[in-house]
Amino acid sequence: MASTFTIVTECPSDAASMFDISLDIDTHVRSMARSREIAVGGVTTGRIGLGETVTWRARHFGIWFTMTSKITELDRPHRFIDEQVSGPFAMFVHEHLFEDTLDGCRMTDTITIASPIFGAAAERLVLVPYMQRLIRQRNKLLLSAVGR
Repeated sequence: MASTFTIVTECPSDAASMFDISLDIDTHVRSMARSREIAVGGVTTGRIGLGETVTWRARHFGIWFTMTSKITELDRPHRFIDEQVSGPFAMFVHEHLFEDTLDGCRMTDTITIASPIFGAAAERLVLVPYMQRLIRQRNKLLLSAVGR
């Protein structure tokens, strides 16, 4: 069983700038410093593109995980999707939407995850809140990075 959640972030920058920074491997690594996440395969620096993969190594819940994600859809500057092609999840799909607004843009992250370990209740009570915190932390750093 999969769980889906959405996080909406209002950004003072335009959609194209937020789109581009969201595809930047180096910025993502900085945003995940607490979990010591690094890119160890595929595109490991700079901006990732359509059809390209990145393999991440990170520590979550005290355990080291390796996950390879692929950019499966890309429509600059409006939308892209990254999906796990190998790793710890039964399913991991992250849709990134960017919409210009009068004050900048609205960035919407919709993530669908399924854990092979947690049951449905534990997934919703433990994994989803943990992932929501990670995405909010990432988005906070994206906002500060694009403002430079």
